[in-house]
Amino acid sequence: MKTLFTLLILYSFTAIITLGAAEKRLPLKGEVFTIEEHTAFLILPDKPTTDQPTPWVWYAPTLRGLPGKEETWMFERFLKAGIAIAGVDVGESYGSPKGREIFSALYKHLVSKRAMAKQACLLGRSRGGLMLYCWAAENAEKVRCITGIYPVCNIASYPGINRACGAYGLTAKALADELDMHNPIDRLATLAKAKVPIFHIHGDMDKVVPLDKNSAIIKQRYDQLGGPMILEIVKRQGHNMWNGWFQSQNLVNFVIKHATPPR
Repeated sequence: MKTLFTLLILYSFTAIITLGAAEKRLPLKGEVFTIEEHTAFLILPDKPTTDQPTPWVWYAPTLRGLPGKEETWMFERFLKAGIAIAGVDVGESYGSPKGREIFSALYKHLVSKRAMAKQACLLGRSRGGLMLYCWAAENAEKVRCITGIYPVCNIASYPGINRACGAYGLTAKALADELDMHNPIDRLATLAKAKVPIFHIHGDMDKVVPLDKNSAIIKQRYDQLGGPMILEIVKRQGHNMWNGWFQSQNLVNFVIKHATPPR
């Protein structure tokens, strides 16, 4: 009886996970599945352009409702170029080690099981930048390029140390003391050494993710390290849903340029 009860509990738990994954809505037709009990997705181009592993864009944050319909324009152009799009929901992990572990699990799955390319093109929207940069700093050889739409690059700027510390399993003081071990603006050396190309588009009136504390610092420090970066500053725009963020031909061209040829 006890064994039957245990099996029923396990079955119910699995069903909930499966149902949760199945309920996620994507802006375009794709597959929703789970990676270590976290909801993930993969959108594939209709036809592969070559017989080589499929190039792909890694989108973050994959939270409830994201990616959203705003990403449709970009995604359609990636798919037309033979580029897949994928992501995994790591919750409000703020780039923490636990979130990075799930990212690594997704990467391993896509490369070993789904024939995705060994280098991904990262696309971070807002706090998705924090998630992707924290993973990229430890996996530069797996990154083909990094793009960001007003991306968070500085934990102290957003969400702030007091809010982020819980995701790291640390007190605010402990996270502050070791912030340079986690903060993207302090962890660019490996990316610069690998010559990973970066493109950000960011508004000069952003109050949520201020330009000067995020993309501008990345640009300044990456230049000093000899890394290639383009920072496109949009005048009189903030942290909003302006179409220009999600219909940036420059961003799309950058991804397509770097997605297929090996560095």
